[in-house]
Amino acid sequence: MLAPSPVPAPHRNLCTDCGLSRTAEPKRCAQACQFIQPDYPRLERQVHGRVRHDEGDERFFGPYQQMWQAWMREPDPGAQWSGITTRVAEQLLAQGLVDAVIAIEASPEDRWAPRACVVTDPADMARCRGMRMGYAPLLAEIEPALEAGHKRLAVIGIPCQIYPLRVLEAQWRRTHGLEALYVIGIPCSDNTTTENFHTFLRLLSPHPERIDYLEFRSDYKVEVREQGQGTRLIPFLNLPLSDLPRDFFPLTCRTCVDYTNSLADLTVGYMAGRGEQWVLVRNARGAQMLSLLGDSVRLQAPKSAGQRQGAVRGFMANTERAAGGLPLRRTPGWLRPLVNWLMPRVGPRGLEFARARVEMKAIESVLHLQREKPARILHMVPAHVWALTRPYGLEAPPSSPGSTDPLDTEPAWP
Repeated sequence: MLAPSPVPAPHRNLCTDCGLSRTAEPKRCAQACQFIQPDYPRLERQVHGRVRHDEGDERFFGPYQQMWQAWMREPDPGAQWSGITTRVAEQLLAQGLVDAVIAIEASPEDRWAPRACVVTDPADMARCRGMRMGYAPLLAEIEPALEAGHKRLAVIGIPCQIYPLRVLEAQWRRTHGLEALYVIGIPCSDNTTTENFHTFLRLLSPHPERIDYLEFRSDYKVEVREQGQGTRLIPFLNLPLSDLPRDFFPLTCRTCVDYTNSLADLTVGYMAGRGEQWVLVRNARGAQMLSLLGDSVRLQAPKSAGQRQGAVRGFMANTERAAGGLPLRRTPGWLRPLVNWLMPRVGPRGLEFARARVEMKAIESVLHLQREKPARILHMVPAHVWALTRPYGLEAPPSSPGSTDPLDTEPAWP
């Protein structure tokens, strides 16, 4: 494993520090950033050979060939779920399909803080297991890896890292000799700074330093494991979310337009699982990666249950209040046990849960942009997001040929 090579990042407006601003050509952010003027149809054609269908589940999840609920028959110790992501990366290295994997490991100073790394030994992928919370300049490692002779790469990243990776993929093939690129995408679940995450942990436990595992599950509970205390399952409604500062989630994460990482070859997450992982094979390269696991992974067709519309509309009402600076409405204490019992039984589950979360994210993006960056909305919100918000009464504003370009009035670069 090669040591990371951090370079100070210049200030960026609406930035999750994907790493591009830390490279020798930081001005490429202007063409590659997801938060400026994303062009998903062009990149979907480039990566998958076609754009997403307007009907069916591709409206929610982007282009795919196969979709599975999946689980490693022998889960890897230390994995966030069963270890599918890191096991695929291990196999890519072990079978010589790639020279290096660009991924995230834990910082030596803080188990929760992410640090970008370049992995060349399959055994070192074990250090990349588990969840991190925060921002890591993943793409800053691409060019050093290529210059070190690693011409066949795999990259594991979240959507705001994968979008600029795809924009610049052709350039890196021309200028740095990139020969092959395998992309494993993780659906994002609302990131924040590591410091903010520690605030959240302090609200969950009087001994936050003992917490070594936390996961938001699709059964409306958060799983928390504490050293010496075992496992706790906390219903979503019992989380202290209303006690968090209003800027706990930055505007970038409240305005994400690609929750499911649609430009990856293989997306591995949890949202449509029923306790399992959720895998979307998006193209032939994704199918090749999943096949590397052979019989060690158990696959089954995704299930779906419940209705999402009521939950989505309730989320929308709460988000409208939050976007307007009003406090979140708490469920009355006497009602919480009943709602906590009902939601895993009658609320959206499996694929319907995933559809609900994607619709919620689309609504959240539009509402927060309307409130905080209205000049950006025409450029930042792609058509596939408006298609999801339209049934809930959120329509794309009419464009005006004479309108001012928001990049002229709100520069993203100093």
